Amino acid sequence: MAAPRQRDSKHGIMKGIKRERSGEAVNQSGVKKRLIEQVKTETEDSKDEVKVTPVKGSKVDRSRSCPYLDTINRSLLDFDFEKLCSVSLSHINVYACLVCGKYFQGRGNNTHAYTHSVFEGHHVFLNLQTHKFYCIPDNYEIKDSSLEDIIYVLNPTFTARDIKRLDITAKMSRAYDNTTYLPGIVGLNNIKANDYCNVILQSLSHVTPLRNFFLQEENYKKIKRPPGDQMVLLVQRFGELLRKLWNPRNFKAHVSPHEMLQAVVLCSRKKFQITQQGDPIDMLSWFLNSLHTAMNGTKKLNSSIINKTFRGKMKVCSRKEPAVDLTDQEKAQLMLTPDYKETIEEIPWLYLTCDIPAPPLYPDELRENIIPQVPFATVLSKFNGTSEKEYKTHKDSTFKKFELTRLPQFIIIYFKRFTKNYFVFEKNPTIVNFPIKNIDFGDLLSPEVRAAHRNTVYDLMANVVHDGEPGPGKGTYRCHIQHKGTGKWYEMQDLHVADILPQMITLSESYIQIFEVRKDIPNPFYKKRADDDMDLETPTES
Repeated sequence: MAAPRQRDSKHGIMKGIKRERSGEAVNQSGVKKRLIEQVKTETEDSKDEVKVTPVKGSKVDRSRSCPYLDTINRSLLDFDFEKLCSVSLSHINVYACLVCGKYFQGRGNNTHAYTHSVFEGHHVFLNLQTHKFYCIPDNYEIKDSSLEDIIYVLNPTFTARDIKRLDITAKMSRAYDNTTYLPGIVGLNNIKANDYCNVILQSLSHVTPLRNFFLQEENYKKIKRPPGDQMVLLVQRFGELLRKLWNPRNFKAHVSPHEMLQAVVLCSRKKFQITQQGDPIDMLSWFLNSLHTAMNGTKKLNSSIINKTFRGKMKVCSRKEPAVDLTDQEKAQLMLTPDYKETIEEIPWLYLTCDIPAPPLYPDELRENIIPQVPFATVLSKFNGTSEKEYKTHKDSTFKKFELTRLPQFIIIYFKRFTKNYFVFEKNPTIVNFPIKNIDFGDLLSPEVRAAHRNTVYDLMANVVHDGEPGPGKGTYRCHIQHKGTGKWYEMQDLHVADILPQMITLSESYIQIFEVRKDIPNPFYKKRADDDMDLETPTES
C-alpha cells in the first residue's frame, strides 16, 4: 500500500508545478502584449510629430568641408612672378602651394606638387590657369567661398562702374599685412636695374583712356596675331600689371613687375634688360609702338588705343644749304638740283623732342656756377612753325621748321638732356621752368589749325626725373604722378612712395613729361566744320 501513495504524491507535485508554470507563461504573455501596445502608441505619436528619413550611405562631401583650409598662409602668397614650376621650370599645369607660396607642376602621383605635399605636409593647392583649388594627395577639388579673395588677387577684375569710380574716390585700401595704400599709387619692385622701366610703367598706368582700356581684359583678349608672334604677350602682361596696380584688395602694398619685364626682354630681343639700366625715352617709344603693332594698329588715327591717345601730326619743312667752303658758282649749281629744293611733309608723332640750351661754359661775375634755367615756352618755340633748326652733316646743312597740325589727348614732352660724342657722355643740368596747370598749346598752332581743336589747354599729370651722373647705371630715375581722386602729387621711386608738394616738382631736372587735355576749358577760337578730322573727341582719318 505504500507504493501507490508515493505515486499519488509525486503526481500531485507534478500537477502543481505545471499549474505554476502555466500561470507564469500567462503573466509573461500579458506583459508582452502590454509592451507591444505601448510601443505601437509611442511610434504612432512620433510619426504624427516628426517624420524621420533614413540616411542613405555615410559619405561626406569633402570638397565643401576640407580640414586643411586653416593651413593657408596668405602673407606668403605672391602671384607677381612668372608661373613656372620651381623644380622643373615648366609653365605647363602649374599649381601654387597656398601654405608656402611655391609653384609646382602636376597633381597626380609622382608629380612635383604631389611629392611636395607628402614630404612637407602641405595640402591646399591652386591651379594657376583654371583657378581651381585642390587638396593633395587626397586629390579632390575644394569649393569654399572664403577662397575668393585669393582668386581676386591672382586675377583682379573691374566692371565699368569700378573703372568710373577710380578717378573720383580717395578711399585708402588696407592690405593683408595692415599697411594702407591708394590703388594706383603702388610701388614697383626694382629687381636689379629696371628703374628706367618702372617710371614709364607708373606714368602710363595713370593715362586714363589707356588704363580704362587695359583694365577690362575683354578689350584685347581676342586679338588675332600670326602664328608664332610673341608681341601679343606684351599686351596681356601690361593688362595684368595695370589690374594689379589698381587692385583695391591686394595682399601687399607693392607690386613686382617681373612678368611684365620678362615680356619686355623677350619681345625686344634683349634690347631692354632687367640687369642693365637703359634710357626711358627709348623704352617709352618702343613700348608704345609695340603695343600699337600688337593690337593690329595701322596708320589711321583711330586704329588703336595708342593712336587715339598719343598720336599727333606735324608739318616738317626742310631745305638744304651747301657747305660754306664751296664757291658761289658751285652753290648756285647745287641749289638747282632736286635735293636742295624745299620740301614739306606731314608726319605723325608720339612725343615731342625739346632741345635745352647749353649751360654757360664759364661761371658768372661772382665766380659761382649757378644752375641755368630756361622757360618752358622758349623750349616749345621749336614747334611754332617759324623757328628753324639746323642739322649739320659733314658735307651740308639742313634747316627744318616744325608746325603742329594735330594735338592728341595726351602730349608727351621729351627734354634732350644727354649728349654723347666720341669722348664723353654729358648731361645738361638746365632746369626747365614749366607750369603744372593751364598750359595752352594752342599758342603753337596756326590760326586755321587752332580753330579746328575743341580744347588746347593741358595739365601736367606725370613727370619723369633723372638724378645723378650721366651714363648707364650711374644715375637713378623717379617719377611724379598726380592721383585724380585725391588731387595730390606723389613721388615714386621703385618701392618708395611719398606725397610731394607741387611747387617741388618744378625744381627737378625733368626728363619726360605727360600732359593731359582739359576738356572743361573750351578753345575760344574753335570753329566746328563738317570735315573736321582733328577733333580731340573723335579723332579719325580719311
